[in-house]
Amino acid sequence: MLDINTRRQHMHRTASGLLIALIALCVVWELFAAPLRPGGSWLVLKVLPLLLVLPGLLKQRVRTYQATSLLLWIYFAEGVVRATSDPAWPSRSMAVLEVLLCLGLFASVSLYARTFKKPKVELNSAP
Repeated sequence: MLDINTRRQHMHRTASGLLIALIALCVVWELFAAPLRPGGSWLVLKVLPLLLVLPGLLKQRVRTYQATSLLLWIYFAEGVVRATSDPAWPSRSMAVLEVLLCLGLFASVSLYARTFKKPKVELNSAP
């Protein structure tokens, strides 16, 4: 079994990589691959909240990990809606990829934040 610091490092690397991948996906999606309007759309600004949490995530701040776990559900919801309503390709496949990245990122930030949880102290119930 891995010690706590090794687990934290694995989760940190995973979360950082997935967040950067999600940012890249959103930029490519809205500017090049399947923008809502030809030539790109203002919807690319949806990456700004992700860019705001990136420095805190890279610096391994626990509160940023917790905030990121809440922020991700907006992107998850957008991915689900666009996966079920957009034309087949490439937008639908990018939406499915966004959903998968969000789920992976949520798992990694949650596991990272959980490593800081203090263990429960059992009370001695002897009479």
